[in-house]
Amino acid sequence: MIVEQGKSVTLVGGGTIGPQDLEFALSLAPFLVAADSGADRAVAAGFEPQAVIGDLDSISNVVRNQLAPEKIFEIAEQDSTDFHKALRQIKAPVVLAVGFLGERVDHQLASFNTLVQSLASPCIVLGENEVVFHIPPRINLPTRAGDIVSLFPMGEVTGCSTGLKWPINGLQMSPMGQIGTSNMATGRVSLTLDGPGLLGIIPRHHLPHLIPLISQARRW
Repeated sequence: MIVEQGKSVTLVGGGTIGPQDLEFALSLAPFLVAADSGADRAVAAGFEPQAVIGDLDSISNVVRNQLAPEKIFEIAEQDSTDFHKALRQIKAPVVLAVGFLGERVDHQLASFNTLVQSLASPCIVLGENEVVFHIPPRINLPTRAGDIVSLFPMGEVTGCSTGLKWPINGLQMSPMGQIGTSNMATGRVSLTLDGPGLLGIIPRHHLPHLIPLISQARRW
């Protein structure tokens, strides 16, 4: 592992970052790591990453030269994204990822694919209005009545739920069939799944309560 932390880690990428997103993430996960050109985003916002991980094909020379060489870790293979490269090398209770949504749809799809891979640490991706995460075998979400709860399968997934307006009990979800977007909470949502591969998407304001739930949940 390049990064091993007992506290949560913020991982910044080169995608869209809202004006206060990085500050918000660091208030919850104070150790900062950058994935390649995420280092440029971090430095521009006034923060210095403790490590930069990736194939280093997009970090600017200006920022690279500002950082100590021992903070830069090149992983040259081209079979995975910088997001995946970084997450493979971070061991922490939770990684909070900022700058991995927006701008390019293919990059967003790659990020969603990475979330359901076998990773060293659980990860939550911060978006403009929502957060996205790989749902563990069992979780009780901190939702309230009226919250939008979207479930998107990256493979064939079954399970059961309580607290959803449209329960998933008995559904065979699949990216080429039944999906679960735009569902609605009637209160706190409980999910029990029979296998991995289901992404959860809930309102961003629940992030502070979601982090400890994800860090303590049993993983696939």
